[in-house]
Amino acid sequence: MPKGYHEILKDVKSNTYAPIYWLQGEEPFFIDSIADYIEQHALDEGLKGFNQTVLYGKENKIIDILNHARQFPMMAERRVVLVKEAQDIADLNREEGEKALTAYLEKPNISTVLVFCYKYKTIDARKKLAKELEKACVVLAEKRIYDNKVPEWIKVFAADLQLKLSEKAVYMLSEHIGNNLERIHNELKKVKVNLPGDTVVDEHHIQRFVGISKDFNEFELQKAIGMKDHKKAFQIVQYFGANTKSHPVIPLLVILFTYFTKLLLLHKNNQASDDELARKIGVSPFFVKEYKVAARNYSAMMVIRNIHLLKNADLQVKGVTSNSISEEDLMKELVYKLMH
Repeated sequence: MPKGYHEILKDVKSNTYAPIYWLQGEEPFFIDSIADYIEQHALDEGLKGFNQTVLYGKENKIIDILNHARQFPMMAERRVVLVKEAQDIADLNREEGEKALTAYLEKPNISTVLVFCYKYKTIDARKKLAKELEKACVVLAEKRIYDNKVPEWIKVFAADLQLKLSEKAVYMLSEHIGNNLERIHNELKKVKVNLPGDTVVDEHHIQRFVGISKDFNEFELQKAIGMKDHKKAFQIVQYFGANTKSHPVIPLLVILFTYFTKLLLLHKNNQASDDELARKIGVSPFFVKEYKVAARNYSAMMVIRNIHLLKNADLQVKGVTSNSISEEDLMKELVYKLMH
């Protein structure tokens, strides 16, 4: 049965376990979070030595995994068998492996919690095995998170950690980290450890504990370009050029590409209300006014031109087109062109 991340996590946190979990998809954070919770909480610590087995797909065939799953628990309610990197199981896509797994799916050992962590992809839905998995297992059904959904997930993680975040803190995390959910979750845990429980986390806390420079970060560069603050933009680019390890060029190009894409959406929906615009471009209503100012500074034609400039810069950095200048000089030239 397909289930979402929150639904599966809610079940296991209430000590309700299914005999088989098929955790799949492009977003590894969802898979790891559920598997880690089961590994840590399905059995008491003293019972894990006899009743918990962690296997790796590259090292095991389907029959080996199922032999572990068919064993019965010793002095415990259940056994747990975790199969990490299940996408690397050599015989999973072969007739023998599929046949053995299908037979187990029809009659699983109900005293075993068998967890497959099938990362970065999904089983082809057209295959018979996919249909059998859906009938017999709890199948994780979550797609990779797009950038415009990241702020929502930041708020969800913050609520889980009992953290209160300002809108600017949410936006800064989203812009700085992007859709790396694992890193976002880890950074929020770091903030949680360092602040009293009733603190409202603002942009200053994020700058301090996440390691974002107050004046020289991707968020401030984006804002400086949008406001056509030439001096500030070039100061930031120069800082990035001297700190390329912590400010690599390609992620920066992605951030700026996303920014101008949002401005293009704003131009296409310029009659919409601020709340509607916020939903369409994937930002908090708190920041819509700032985006409107940027849209006045950049006509729709300029925005389209800038998107092309960013695409060309990306090809240059990746060596697809000729590039005889340093990344720092490329960024300086790019920022100049974007604002003129």
